[in-house]
Amino acid sequence: MHSKPTHGFTLIEVLVVLTIIATLLSLVSPRYFEAVERSKEVSLRHDLSVMRDAIDKYYSDRGIYPSSLEEMVERKYLRAVPEDPITQSIESWITSPPADPYLHGDVYDVHSGSPDIAQDGSNYADW
Repeated sequence: MHSKPTHGFTLIEVLVVLTIIATLLSLVSPRYFEAVERSKEVSLRHDLSVMRDAIDKYYSDRGIYPSSLEEMVERKYLRAVPEDPITQSIESWITSPPADPYLHGDVYDVHSGSPDIAQDGSNYADW
């Protein structure tokens, strides 16, 4: 009397494997999300640097600051207004005019419109 060989896994074996997978995911997922946030911050710093450099070039060429970010695109100082990587919108950029009333134009500086806090504890809007 030979018993028929069973194929497959027992419930205990499946539960052990699922527990191991869940443990590994709980160790890996925080690092993954931290890396995603870090990449967004690097992208934001780069975008701000590029836009500020374009603002400076605009002022150097024309003697006034641009009236909007879109004007810098129209005049070919930027190819396009970049998407804020934190808010994921091109509409959320906050521009500020020059403090000196004798300097003309509306865009002296640009900041992220995100109210969130960066990994280093600073506000994205203060970058």
